[in-house]
Amino acid sequence: MLSRNQKDLVLNGLIWLSAIFTVFFLLWIVFYIVSNGIAYVDWAFITDNYSRTGDEVGIWPMIVSTIYMVALSLAIAAPIGVMTAIYLTEYAKAGSALVKVIRFCTESLAGIPSIIYGLFGLTFFVGVLGLGFSILAGALTLAILILPVIIRTSEEAIIAVPLAYREASYGLGASRLYTIVRLILPAAMPGIATALVLSIGRIIGESAPVFLTAGMVASIPGSIFDSGRTLTVHLYMLTTELYTQHDWNMAFATATVLIVLVLMINLITKLISSRFNKASY
Repeated sequence: MLSRNQKDLVLNGLIWLSAIFTVFFLLWIVFYIVSNGIAYVDWAFITDNYSRTGDEVGIWPMIVSTIYMVALSLAIAAPIGVMTAIYLTEYAKAGSALVKVIRFCTESLAGIPSIIYGLFGLTFFVGVLGLGFSILAGALTLAILILPVIIRTSEEAIIAVPLAYREASYGLGASRLYTIVRLILPAAMPGIATALVLSIGRIIGESAPVFLTAGMVASIPGSIFDSGRTLTVHLYMLTTELYTQHDWNMAFATATVLIVLVLMINLITKLISSRFNKASY
């Protein structure tokens, strides 16, 4: 029979082993992709256009389409998600029927496969609303997809703000809206920023909802009503048309750019969160 100290050592060992495995798999994936693709990433690859004939193999149109998709999706989903989280934590009565309905809907949305979102977007935004294959149709679809992440994470961040902030503000005669805008939201901003970066990673990483709604045109969209091909859709197209070693190289190079882009976004978000944390103390 193990003693209490021995059990603690075993559990600590399992925890450290799990953490090491997690870090190892992340580093292994990053190393494998980057080591196979970094040699083919240069300025021309990033800034040139793309043609299926192979005359041009750049990914600039896909980068622009991805930026459009991320910016427009967040512009639609972030205000709705954050305001929903504010309502659930600051205005709604705990345990009310409406709160239960909203939570059930967000949990259900979080569990729906992304291909279902794509089929919905294809049917409703592309077909019924007549938006066609466009950046706007893709952004509306992805906005619905990331809403649960923004709502739940922002809600937890707002709940974590100490109750003393509210009591002190109300004690000084401040209104509820003033308290939320000037005290609670700034204090919860690191958590909200985490929600946004998780959403950005989800947007960048999705392919099925995007090519079913935004299309696969490998050119810079002139407006949000034009079709566009994001980096993940481009990577999908490359991996389904691997005829030569050159196609493999371009696929690994595109994957390298994607990984570096996601890591940069995470790093920037960490820096912003740390700034907000310092400002709140």
